[in-house]
Order: sequence, then C-alpha cells, then structure tokens
Amino acid sequence: MIQIIVAIVMWMLVASLLILRRGRAERSITYSAVTIAVAMTLNIDAVYDRVDQLLGGANLATLLADLALMFGIFFLGRGVVKVTEYRSRAVNIALGGILLAVSLTGVIVAFALIKRGETTTTFMLDYGAQPAAAAYSMIEYAYNGMVVTVMAVVSARRIGQSTGVDRLPAISLLLGSLCGLVLSAVIIVMDLAHVSGNVPLMVALGAVYGPLFLLTFVLLCFGLASLPAIRRVHARSRALTTRRLVTAVTPAWERARQVRPSVGEQDLGAFTSENPDAMLHRQIVEIRDAVFDPRVSFTLSASERELVDQAEAHLTGQPVRTPPNRPRPGVGQPKEAR
Repeated sequence: MIQIIVAIVMWMLVASLLILRRGRAERSITYSAVTIAVAMTLNIDAVYDRVDQLLGGANLATLLADLALMFGIFFLGRGVVKVTEYRSRAVNIALGGILLAVSLTGVIVAFALIKRGETTTTFMLDYGAQPAAAAYSMIEYAYNGMVVTVMAVVSARRIGQSTGVDRLPAISLLLGSLCGLVLSAVIIVMDLAHVSGNVPLMVALGAVYGPLFLLTFVLLCFGLASLPAIRRVHARSRALTTRRLVTAVTPAWERARQVRPSVGEQDLGAFTSENPDAMLHRQIVEIRDAVFDPRVSFTLSASERELVDQAEAHLTGQPVRTPPNRPRPGVGQPKEAR
C-alpha cells in the first residue's frame, strides 16, 4: 500500500512540475520526478509481476526499478544544487557522473552474482541472506545516502539565505533529505542484519522502514512542488504591483509628454499591459528626462517624486536609499549629459 501511495504522490509531482516549470531550460528536477515515479510504480506488486514476466521472469524488474531510483536521486541532487546555486568540491564529487557510474556498475555486478529464482515481490526478503544481495542493496543505498546528505547540507544553507515563506521549500527538502539519510542507514543495517542472521534486528528495523520511506518522499515531493509554486506566486504578485505602479505613475508621465511632445510618441503599442515592466521603465525614463530637460518647465510634487522613486526601486529590486524628495545623482539626467 505504501508503494502505491508513494507512486501516486510522485506522479502528482510530475504533473505539477510539468505545469509549474514549463518553459524552463533546467529540467533536472523534472527528470528526477519522472524516474523516481517510474521506480515507485515498478515496486507496485501487480505492475512488478507484469513487467518482470515481460523481462523473462528473473527479477530483472528489481534491477530496473533500483537503477531508475538511483538515476532519480542523481537528478534530484543536481536539481536542488542548481536551484540553490551552491557548489563545493565535495558536492561536485557526490553529484558527479563518475560516482554515479561506479555505483551503477557495482549494483549491476552485485545483482548478476545473486542466485535468483522466479519472480518474487519480496526480493530482499527472499535473497537478502546472500552476500551478493546484501552488497547490491548496500551499494545502492550508500550512494543514495551520500546524495541526500549533500541535499541536506545545501537545503540547510538555503534556509539561512531565505526569509518568510521562501524558507518553506528548503525546510521541507531538509527534513526529507534527513529522513532519506536515516532511511538509507536503516536499510544498510537491515542488510547487514539479514546477511549475518540477526533476523530480530532486521524485523525490528523493518517496522520503521515503511513509515520512514513514505515520509521521505512526501517531504521531498512537497519541497520540490512548492519551489516553482512559490516562485510563480511571487512573479504574479510582482506583476500586479507593477501594473498598479504603471497606473499610479501615468498622470505624471502624461504631463511629461505634454511638455515634451516628442517623448513617448513612438510604438506605444509595444509597451501595453502585456509588458508592464517595460511600460513602467519607459514612464520613469521619460519623467526623469522631462525633469532635467532645461528646455522645458516640468516639476514633480513631493508625492510624485516619492512614487517615481518607489517605481524605480521596484524595477531594480532594491529599496530607495535616498530621501524621496531628493533626486538621485546620475538617474534621469538629460540626454546631453549621458
């Protein structure tokens, strides 16, 4: 049942990412969601039985699912690091292609050495006592554990760099990564307990495996889905603010155009509400030019100056550093002085 829930959650994440991240060149997180969703789907008993029969009935579906999970974790780590723009030598090694290739090779070789029977949906329970099976699982989760450790470190740094609701994705990714790290450790200990014959320990750890597995992927999915969602909310809020500023600045801008008829007469259609940032930028430039043009008489009231300063700060993403009633040097200078 847990596998079905996780698979559904992963495919919901895939759908949300395809909607929220469409048009973005960076697709590591989307690739990660798709490959992990495939891995989780293959772990559903009915799907596993069907796929493994198509592959010859030698439990090759287990290998396929685990390789997909490793690729998914690889893309996930790279995607999270790219979002946070954090790099170090340790991060580059952990998320590099060489470590992935070595780990994949080790998993494939270990799997080939396992004495496997017919299709079974309890692969590690049936064959985990074999050293090759234990090595197979341990290599996989040692790699997964290294990647989620990097994700935890990167997410922790992101929390310190963010404020307010922007911290929510990083917090969720941090908690999910920590759960994933504990999950990897639990699985490795279970493998060691199984191969050494310590069945009570393996059973005891197996009781926490399911909830921990579910919690890991729910937290990671929430963190990944909330990243583009919050970004979209911010973009929409900024666009609304820009349009409000365009409306507020328009009276002063129209007065500037009246005293300088040649200003703002060309291609106004290109600066419609479809591109409010460009429209607001044009308004500010033309108002500044009118203020500093010695050929015309044009002044702004204190409230208008403050409004123009606020609009300019909004466009640059920076607060107004000078009093609103004092023009900033170098901004809005006449064309002759540029």
